[in-house]
Amino acid sequence: MSHRVRYTQAAKEDLKRLFTFLAEQDIAAAKHARETIAASMQVLERFPFTCRKADSDNAYLRELIIPFGGAGYVALFEIDDNETVTILAVRHQREDDYH
Repeated sequence: MSHRVRYTQAAKEDLKRLFTFLAEQDIAAAKHARETIAASMQVLERFPFTCRKADSDNAYLRELIIPFGGAGYVALFEIDDNETVTILAVRHQREDDYH
């Protein structure tokens, strides 16, 4: 079974914010991070339930850990149904929480 992965507007803004922040330091690293995040999201198309639960009371709210360098990123997503996964937010692992 394959899921369609979609992004909320907030998640799209998170990705832009993360790219812009890294691009100001190192454009090549920012492009590599963008590619790494995109490749990692493909896991959600086939195996969304393999990701860790974000809330022990909600089996459908999960987090995808995206390794990148010494830290990485975390994508908060919800499994909507048998066909759709929605990315709700993305943050760097060193950030306190989702924005």
